[in-house]
Amino acid sequence: MFYSSFIITVKPLENRVKPIRDLVQIKKQLISVISLCKERGLVHSVKWASELAFALDPLPKDELPPSHLVSEEDVQDLDAFALAKSYFDLKEYDRAAYFLRGCHSKKAYFLYMYSRYLSGEKKKDDETVDSLGPLEKGQVRNEALRELRVELSKKHRAGELDGFTLYLYGVVLRKLDLLKEAVEVFVEATHTLPLHWGSWLELCNLVTNIEMLKSLSLPSCWIKDFFMAHIYTELQMIPGALQKYQSLIEAGFSKSTYIISQIAVAYHNIRDIDQALALFNELREQDPYRIENMDTFSNLLYVKSMKPELSYLAHNLVEIDKYRVETCCVIGNYYSLRSQHEKAALYFQRALKLNPRCLGAWTLMGHEYMEMKNTSAAIQAYRHAIEVNKRDYRAWYGLGQTYEILKMPFYCLYYYRKAHQLRPNDSRMLVALGECYEKLSQQVEAKKCYWRAFSVGDVEKMALLKLAKLQEQLTETDEAAQSYIIYIQEIFSCGEQLEHVEVSTALRYLGQYYFKNKLYDEASLCAQRCCDYNDAREEGKALLRQISQVRDQTETPSGELFVSLSDNNTPIKRVSPLNLSSFTP
Repeated sequence: MFYSSFIITVKPLENRVKPIRDLVQIKKQLISVISLCKERGLVHSVKWASELAFALDPLPKDELPPSHLVSEEDVQDLDAFALAKSYFDLKEYDRAAYFLRGCHSKKAYFLYMYSRYLSGEKKKDDETVDSLGPLEKGQVRNEALRELRVELSKKHRAGELDGFTLYLYGVVLRKLDLLKEAVEVFVEATHTLPLHWGSWLELCNLVTNIEMLKSLSLPSCWIKDFFMAHIYTELQMIPGALQKYQSLIEAGFSKSTYIISQIAVAYHNIRDIDQALALFNELREQDPYRIENMDTFSNLLYVKSMKPELSYLAHNLVEIDKYRVETCCVIGNYYSLRSQHEKAALYFQRALKLNPRCLGAWTLMGHEYMEMKNTSAAIQAYRHAIEVNKRDYRAWYGLGQTYEILKMPFYCLYYYRKAHQLRPNDSRMLVALGECYEKLSQQVEAKKCYWRAFSVGDVEKMALLKLAKLQEQLTETDEAAQSYIIYIQEIFSCGEQLEHVEVSTALRYLGQYYFKNKLYDEASLCAQRCCDYNDAREEGKALLRQISQVRDQTETPSGELFVSLSDNNTPIKRVSPLNLSSFTP
């Protein structure tokens, strides 16, 4: 299959996922849990399970699972439950709770408590929209949470909560910032009802690192494989996530659009833009009216400056549903690409009115305020993004950039460190850290950061140049020359069109360096290359004249230049002198 080919080459980090053999049984379980979640109004879990079930082969009539058992209490509450569910579906939550208050079945009790919770959330959102400023928004609370916690905790201690009500209890605890208790309840919910995806997803949002993940006692169920793949993506452990998704495809979920979208998001996270774009295009072909994850797709189109494709995507999503968060984010990205930053910020604000916890909208709005030089608004937006998800490296990095503009290096160092902890192999974070250390006169740390950025794969091809310039300032002439050599060889071997001024800077320095070390052949070559650049032409000609003046004298034969950087702890490998004969700028 098209999308399978993208991940077959991923190297496994650990033992592969145990093959899922009984797809018929899984299909039956999915059909059953769809029915259970639908009765309780858990629409997102219904959608997730339905997409997975659709990816599996249909069951013959005699294999369809029977309807779940109905208890005596369910029969007694049948009419009240049906009436309340109709009000619930119309988002009349208080009305639904009123007619369920005397019911005794577990299904009715869940819907009663869930209606009260959603009623409180709806009132909170209404107050948030009406509030005037950020201080008031921070004071808006769901007033129902404390009452719900008291009632649910009594039932929990008595052991009267089923898997769905445990899930709701965990959500209430999370909303009250009782995170440790929430994790314990969600783990219990996954054991009690393993097939409810909502519990796994909530648990995923609370796991902060791999050590915490390993400490959890989770049930052994096929759905755990989906959870592990998802949490690996969230924790930026992309090779492990891709490996698990590949195993799930091989196990029988090859038609799952959910898995395709998750793989595309994973490639987006490691900045493999071409692979991610190809997968999103494949996803659009299979599910043309899909809106989920299209904001991530628009981010990729933005990075590649694909204005016609981004415009088409924005128009298409407006036709499908213009009042979706993802649609607003896509339109915001489109206006941002056109440098209409005020309009872009307006659409990100609209997205946040639809969903105040939309992480992408907060981060992107911060970027737009940065473009408009409104640093205070940018800081506020990035801080909101961190409140939504502390694992979002983009918000930490954005805060670092903002404080860098404000010339507050100690502050930006703190935020860049946070971003680096979340993305340890991202060269942009390391270069930013190096620049901060340099401004704080911590040159040794700065050099380590620049070299590390080059070692992990320098995206912007600037780490070695910055390292060389720093070494030049510190009069570490041999080390600076070595860095410039590797920098120029990297630039020309990649064949990329980069700023000529940076290449000419390196050539200028190396020309003078070789001349001082009486390596006239190399110095002459660098001088000739300098003549190809306007800003270095005169210096190149002057150096050629100097070389010609000493040609009549005895020349020291050119040999190989080896430089060791053991003195400053920057582990640059030894290389041969610069050879530009086969390259053209």
